[in-house]
Amino acid sequence: MILPCYDPGTWGPSIDAAVHAVARGEVIVLPTDTVYGVGADAFQPDAVARVLAAKGRGRQMPPPVLIPSVATVAGLARDVPEPAMALMKAFWPGPLTVIVWAQLSLAWDLGDTNGTVALRVPDHAAALALLTRTGPLAVTSANRTGQPAATTAEDARDQLGDAVSIFLDAGDSPLGVASTIVDATGPALRIVRDGGVSHEQLVEVVGEEAFAAPEAGA
Repeated sequence: MILPCYDPGTWGPSIDAAVHAVARGEVIVLPTDTVYGVGADAFQPDAVARVLAAKGRGRQMPPPVLIPSVATVAGLARDVPEPAMALMKAFWPGPLTVIVWAQLSLAWDLGDTNGTVALRVPDHAAALALLTRTGPLAVTSANRTGQPAATTAEDARDQLGDAVSIFLDAGDSPLGVASTIVDATGPALRIVRDGGVSHEQLVEVVGEEAFAAPEAGA
């Protein structure tokens, strides 16, 4: 079911329907600032498994988690380096995903994460309205693995079909490119994927030295 999600003044019923679907453990498609995402409640393992199945992806490629604000990080991550937090504050909401160590007490199963979690706050009003009510959602790009990421709800429906119960339609994705991914779990920050935030923009915030691994013996 495709539901309109263009105008905050009228999208209430669509957001309501998506919230209820998430609570039931169903898979939804939502708009973001980068591309459309397919997701489910991050704390319902069966729902996360259905997201991976919809993509044709296994547990070895766990989905990122979308959150409503930087404040949510404290409850989901531990030992976040200062440079990583600086990037979050500078570029969230926005097209930056940061991989951090997950809190050990979390009752979730995102796949084979090796104790990490990839977090992002999307810069999209409809997505934030949804996340504010659902809490963290396990969300990955709305496409079958190997196919182009969907930039419209119709494109997502064509690829994912009946695996998704609700598609929130907010028109074309503003950016149309994936987020930049930065790994903050090692001794230095590492860019895993280039995307909506450039290397130069990252360096402007934390300096080139934040991405340089310490010399041996240092």
